[in-house]
Amino acid sequence: MAPATIMAGARRLVSSRRRTEAPRRRPSPSTPPKKLRPMSEIMARAKYAVVERADYSDIICEQCGSGERPGELLLCDKCDKGFHMRCLRPIVVRIPIGSWLCPKCSGHRRVRTFSQKRIIDFFKIQKSGDGKKKCNLNQDTRKRRRRPLVLLKKRRRLLPFIPSEDPNQRLKQMGTLASALTAMQMEFSDDLTYSSDMAPRSANQAKFENGGMQVLSREDMETLVLCRSMSRRGECPPFIVVFDSCEGYTVEADAQIKDMTFIAEYTGDVDYIKNRENDDCDSMMTLLLATNPSESLVICPDKRGNIARFINGINNHTPEGKKKQNCKCVRYSVNGECRVLLVATRDIAKGERLYYDYNGYEHEYPTHHFV
Repeated sequence: MAPATIMAGARRLVSSRRRTEAPRRRPSPSTPPKKLRPMSEIMARAKYAVVERADYSDIICEQCGSGERPGELLLCDKCDKGFHMRCLRPIVVRIPIGSWLCPKCSGHRRVRTFSQKRIIDFFKIQKSGDGKKKCNLNQDTRKRRRRPLVLLKKRRRLLPFIPSEDPNQRLKQMGTLASALTAMQMEFSDDLTYSSDMAPRSANQAKFENGGMQVLSREDMETLVLCRSMSRRGECPPFIVVFDSCEGYTVEADAQIKDMTFIAEYTGDVDYIKNRENDDCDSMMTLLLATNPSESLVICPDKRGNIARFINGINNHTPEGKKKQNCKCVRYSVNGECRVLLVATRDIAKGERLYYDYNGYEHEYPTHHFV
């Protein structure tokens, strides 16, 4: 009897263990096996450490194979390879501040398609069936064309842009802008943005401008209001954002643009220039040059902006570069605040890319690397 008693106790022990253990799930035949990520994807997302070299004399450019012009050689902080600023695609126009990754290690996405609903939501388009605005726009354009040429040259009034008539074409144009903004991890904004950790709106006053600022006339103000209302309805200016292997994102005219046509307002976050002295953003725009330099302001379109962010600058060191300029940035006082408007300086043909001079009146930005 003793052996039987021992065996019964052993069964009870095993049974009690099984009741306390977690139940084991049998793999379902319908459940697909777990896929393992490839090593290349893991390494692409892995953290990296910046290690200083003892000797930089042996660095060569991975594109041209030359070690010449060492002052233009950039060293990737992840793969530790060298690249000339002009050999990169797209080119790098100024030496970055802080860590820098080559195009392969940065892994930016360039193309993304958007549905009609996504485009409407992305730009917060206001649906409206009112066709009177379009009629008034066409009548206003015809009236301006009838005026004598002498008056046009004397007044030099802003002209409103004329949207594409085909709604599908307008969706295509807005889709290219949405794709570029998303690839740059930016939000769309047609207004200047004031954040608590940057310059307040109260700092943006045209009366602080050193030497004064030109005031936007009543007629041009009407044009600005008209263009903004058209944009809110999805009647965008006829431009397409394309990616060029050399210049990066750039803007092309999708229809003929007349001289003095309003293109866009330069938008983004407003900050003090003193806070951005060590910023390597290549698209900062001067907003206010105050008598007191500590009160001067810039527009920073690195988090928020519109199509003006992707209009490229010219190489103003060469005559060929200067010939490409077809628009300019003009600073105006609008209701007492500083605003920057992009305006066509000559007739722009369909398919022509838009360029303006980054320097304006300051002539401090290095543009010798520009195409």
